[in-house]
Amino acid sequence: MDEENIKNLKEALRLSPNNTLLRLHLAEMLLKANQLVEAENEFKTILEIEVGNIKAKRGLLKTYYEQKKYSTAIIIAEELTNSDQATPDILLIYAQLLYKENEIRDAIELYQKVLVLDPTLTDPELDKNLRNFNAGGDVEQNNFVADLDNSLFEKPDINFDHVGGMDRVKEEINIKIIQPLEHPELYAAYGKKVGGGILLYGPPGCGKTHLAKATAGQISAKFISVGINDILDMWVGNSEKNLHELFESARRNAPCVLFFDEVDALGASRSDMRQSAGRALINQFLSEMDGIEYSNEGVLILGATNAPWHLDPAFRRPGRFDRIIFVQPPDLDSRINILEILLKGKPLNDIDFKAIAKKTDNFSGADLRAMVDICIEEKLRASFKTGVPEPMETKDLLKAAKQLKPSTKEWFSSARNYALYANDSGLYDDILDYLNIKK
Repeated sequence: MDEENIKNLKEALRLSPNNTLLRLHLAEMLLKANQLVEAENEFKTILEIEVGNIKAKRGLLKTYYEQKKYSTAIIIAEELTNSDQATPDILLIYAQLLYKENEIRDAIELYQKVLVLDPTLTDPELDKNLRNFNAGGDVEQNNFVADLDNSLFEKPDINFDHVGGMDRVKEEINIKIIQPLEHPELYAAYGKKVGGGILLYGPPGCGKTHLAKATAGQISAKFISVGINDILDMWVGNSEKNLHELFESARRNAPCVLFFDEVDALGASRSDMRQSAGRALINQFLSEMDGIEYSNEGVLILGATNAPWHLDPAFRRPGRFDRIIFVQPPDLDSRINILEILLKGKPLNDIDFKAIAKKTDNFSGADLRAMVDICIEEKLRASFKTGVPEPMETKDLLKAAKQLKPSTKEWFSSARNYALYANDSGLYDDILDYLNIKK
């Protein structure tokens, strides 16, 4: 059947030789049929007609790889990758090429990236060979575990005084985290352990990470911020080991605030996981949070997410992230507070903080910082001419504000649907309250 289709396509191209869609279809069929030399010629012809045809470049890359023309193939792979046109399957070929060219470190790094993007794209040969290099010590081991008790922990030099607004959120954290550490005897009297988890959710840029670090500073605790890429490892079982060692290190360094940024990436619903490896990592996380085998006394777990609706419900059971707090965009008073912090120590002239705050409704903390940066850049241009720092005025900041749109609006347009139609437990009532929508 394929031979018949190939014959028909060749006949059609004889009548319409510049039809790149037909020729691309023929080239792909030739590649699939392992007629590699003909496929190569067709892909090259397409690129002569249409120089930047990405599909033809990808096809030519695959053809060169299958013909073991590795040196030529790697040039195309580099070009595709540098132009951000590489799909995970192309990145996989690039990793294979790097291994063939004995670029082992780069091959491992790229293969890890491929598995993060698409866990189904495992390559048995790469997995076996790169694991052997890793075990043989020819490349560096994952330094994440080794660094846990060293550079990854920090003692933050900020506290709640450095966080503009968020009084309600601070009070929740105070009751759940700070008071138990300051009055452990009271909690012990009621048989309640010191520790547990709080999940912060809301639009991006509203200070969830900053607040987590300030929490650690408020109680003089050590702090470590963890992203999913810090934990994930291409080798089966190593991700779970990394996660366990992370919790173990936090236990050794108690009191310690363990902050998981974008926790939904780590705790996505197990029903959505395509591979057992992902489910195993979630189960390991849940086990560590439960603290059944190992005590989590003094380990304070904070998680942040922009998409709580993607988080496995098991994470919200008692003893895990049992307190879920909506971190909303700063209100008027909070925006004034944030602006005062952002502008402290800078050249100013009669700033009307309230007037600026009124004109920045729905701005996140990150939006306000961007506004101040725009204003500073304008003032720097003026200062270059005069040779002295030109003070910022209210009108300058209002002008900068007009150049920005609140980044929170897009988040609320999505969150609103979840709050209205996937909110049986009332978990997202705070979103409805903020949007002034009656239940």
